[in-house]
Amino acid sequence: MATTPVVIPETITVHLGAPSAAAQNITVPFDEYIKNVASSEIYPTWPEEAIRANIYAQVSYVLNRVFTEWYRAQGYDFDITNSTRYDQSYVPGRDIFENISTIVDDVFNNYLTRGDAIEPLFAQYCNGTTTTCPGGLSQWGTVPLAEQGLSAEDIIRSFYGDDINFVRDAPVSPNLGGSWPGVTFRLGDVNEDVRTIQNRLNRISTNYPNIPKIYPVDGVFDSNTENAVRAFQRQFNLTADGLVGKATWYRIAFIYNNIKRLSELDSEGLTLADVSRQYPTELSEGMTGSGVQILQYFLAVVGEYYDELPRWQPAEVNGVFGPKTRQAVIDYQRMMGLPQTGVVDRPTWDALVSTYESVLRIRPVNEWLPEIAGFPEIFLVMGMRGDAVRRAQELINIIARGYPEVPPVDPDGIYGPATRDSVSVIQSLLGFPASGTIGPLTWEGMSRLAEDVEAGSRTSEGQYPGYTVGEEGTA
Repeated sequence: MATTPVVIPETITVHLGAPSAAAQNITVPFDEYIKNVASSEIYPTWPEEAIRANIYAQVSYVLNRVFTEWYRAQGYDFDITNSTRYDQSYVPGRDIFENISTIVDDVFNNYLTRGDAIEPLFAQYCNGTTTTCPGGLSQWGTVPLAEQGLSAEDIIRSFYGDDINFVRDAPVSPNLGGSWPGVTFRLGDVNEDVRTIQNRLNRISTNYPNIPKIYPVDGVFDSNTENAVRAFQRQFNLTADGLVGKATWYRIAFIYNNIKRLSELDSEGLTLADVSRQYPTELSEGMTGSGVQILQYFLAVVGEYYDELPRWQPAEVNGVFGPKTRQAVIDYQRMMGLPQTGVVDRPTWDALVSTYESVLRIRPVNEWLPEIAGFPEIFLVMGMRGDAVRRAQELINIIARGYPEVPPVDPDGIYGPATRDSVSVIQSLLGFPASGTIGPLTWEGMSRLAEDVEAGSRTSEGQYPGYTVGEEGTA
């Protein structure tokens, strides 16, 4: 499956209301959307670097919605809403401030990423006066920083962290629409879209082991693929017909994105290393602080696995015990047979931590992969030798297990023609020029592919591995 490139859509469809509200959809040029949002949420009298920092966050926020197909994967026919409860403010027909328009023209195709991630950052932000969002950008908080002489880039990193990258001059593509190819996939089909289905189902099956693994991942819609599709459909209450039409395609995309977002919650400002397992105090509505943030993080992770609990967005892990947090606590207490008080006492906390830890046990863990995947300090080219080359070869061999078109190589630490040729194939998969040389982008893409292959191929206890096991483990 080729990695989806991040491009700027020429237009974007905005739903004028909450996601489920019966409201109008309007399609507007992307740059005009950003100008409207910026004019609706910030002031033209602010210092220019503060305005630029806010626009970076606004662009990244909406691009994350588009890139992950957040709403379309749930069956909606729009890209984003104008409800500030869920998304950014967009006011149809409003006046656009001239200086904001000029700045947007300059930076509308620039966005943020974090660390090695390719997807645009889900850049949560709030006004910083009536609302606060720990780990996010404070809109009013950008002003004094700009007045102190900080650049927009420095302001962004002061809120989101030093591992933020700025992607500039991304290409603009017309009429992105949704990712669904417009056809129903069934037994006998052979194409790259089928390979996408297979890879995503294998990744999902790591967390839902009743979905059998598909082997090989070759783009052929065979009986194993059909069985996996039926199991997925039964798991998520779809018609179990073994066909991948629009509803199943987007449901697969939605579950796939949610599973991958479990770790992305960490990247939005709350890492597992910062999470104290010690019960902080009794928590109830109206309280704020790190204890509430930890509670919300646990609820967010557990909520990805239990239909009785609501789905959370990273922006909602904000350290504020509001009505939604209280209702989520009540839902969890009901699910566990605890008194439904909406207050987190010791029994509720202990039960939630236990449930959270049970979820972690079925999440894929690749403790060794980051050690291999850390990018070497130099580009890797033909004729080189050493540990960095060997690490690259190990990544190639992991990728080859999930992508049959990638030839495996001997991990001998020598960058010879075989290694170069395998790298060229991987670069083609990633949509990069097939140079056969490993630079930062190629290394990042290789690491990502290897991680997905590892996660997609790992079976849980008792799970069908996707191939026939004969005597002495032979297929």
